[in-house]
Amino acid sequence: MTSFDSLFMSDSQDTSFARLTSLAAHDLRTPLATVFGFARTIQRSVELEPPVSRYVEMIVEASMQMTELLEKLALAARIDGGRYEPVLVEVDTLGLARAAVADAKGKGATVETDPPTVERSLAALAECARRHGGVPSVTLRVDGSDLILSPVTAQAAPVILGKELKDLGAAVAGRAIRALGGSLELVGEDLHVRLA
Repeated sequence: MTSFDSLFMSDSQDTSFARLTSLAAHDLRTPLATVFGFARTIQRSVELEPPVSRYVEMIVEASMQMTELLEKLALAARIDGGRYEPVLVEVDTLGLARAAVADAKGKGATVETDPPTVERSLAALAECARRHGGVPSVTLRVDGSDLILSPVTAQAAPVILGKELKDLGAAVAGRAIRALGGSLELVGEDLHVRLA
């Protein structure tokens, strides 16, 4: 199919893997919302005894984690399928950094970006650096539109840069930052996330 033909193809005619993934993520949200909603209702309306109270708490937590995973998957599918339409607003980079890593420090700058996507992306990159790097914590420093995450160890580097697909959050974060016109660059143990 030529690119000209694809301009006129409706979503129902698009049979690409990205569209299939997006559809699956969308369709999974309804039953997941039902599980989450009823677990929350049980938590709030009935006094549960241990260990049942802990089981319901685990269901709620797992439902929230699955919702976040589906959001990441859906975002990756939209980016890959050329259907990502970010809502761009002006925001301070230090605020974005602090939403992802509470003790982020530095001097921010105003950029026009998709704040929720960037916040989730920065948080995913920080978690990836910590988990795959075997370090107890990471720092995020802000220098204008350059956000510096460290340390990114040799073990974490290929995962955080998307060269080894072992972390969905980091893989989607890199795609999202690039889709927004930004970049990721590793300098020593510092990951420079540049926002456009």
